[in-house]
Amino acid sequence: MVKKRPLKVRDRIEEYLAQVPRFGMIAVDMGFVTAQQLKEVLTEQIEDDLSNRPHRLVGEMFFDRGWMTHDQIETVLNRLSNEKRGKGVS
Repeated sequence: MVKKRPLKVRDRIEEYLAQVPRFGMIAVDMGFVTAQQLKEVLTEQIEDDLSNRPHRLVGEMFFDRGWMTHDQIETVLNRLSNEKRGKGVS
């Protein structure tokens, strides 16, 4: 019998994230922003976090740049909420 080794923390996080839909990816999938725009705001978000600047949400950053409207953000949030419920994520 082969022993199954416990998942490392990183593996567990990656497994969780693979199951949880993310705002930015949904926005790209719905055609509201491009993959390049998502990469730009994620890079800036990480730089802000590493520099101890206030954390900003991806949707907020898209809106501030004029790349998404409030209605588009609401649409993504509704889809995100529905997908989380469907996967049993709370």
